Amino acid sequence: MTDIPWSTGRWTHDPESVDEAGDSLIVTAREGSDAWRTTSYGFVHDTEHALLAPLAPDSAVEVSFRLDFAAQFDQAGVFLRVDDETWIKAGVEHSDGVDGLGAVVTRGVSDWSLAPVEGWSGRIVTVRASRSGDAVTVRARVEGTPGADDDWRLVRVAPLAPDAEVAAGPFCCAPTRSGLRVEFTAWRVTPADASLHPGD
Repeated sequence: MTDIPWSTGRWTHDPESVDEAGDSLIVTAREGSDAWRTTSYGFVHDTEHALLAPLAPDSAVEVSFRLDFAAQFDQAGVFLRVDDETWIKAGVEHSDGVDGLGAVVTRGVSDWSLAPVEGWSGRIVTVRASRSGDAVTVRARVEGTPGADDDWRLVRVAPLAPDAEVAAGPFCCAPTRSGLRVEFTAWRVTPADASLHPGD
């Protein structure tokens, strides 16, 4: 496991502000920032704040952040980008008053999956995206009681070309308000997961 310095990445779109506090990166999102293409809503939003660096095949990226959301569609996690129409964002999003763990996979148009995570607010969430073969596997966990909340949860398995040039790293968006501040506590690269299922 190798920590990635915050200075290594390049922003897709500059946040309102960026500050370092010890080992953490504090990012203030711009109001209206988001990433989405067409499906159901009919619009294309390409204004997310994603701090990206190259992600090689057969490797994984992990992003950790403190979950503290309050407004509709506040979101943070990990972003993987191939091009304007091929990207994945995965993490936690505040939707209809509830924090949900999920992913948006975009291949020309976006889809969205989300499942509620009770009791995660105020804690450190880690999202892991692992490239292996023709897929990326997204998992997440929250700091907590070992053997319970600390276990990795499978979030998504999505197609990703083995030879794709991918950049990945932390992201956040604030589609509906100003003042969202996200504390990112870690950005790491590791070897890809050995298998999709434990024990395989």
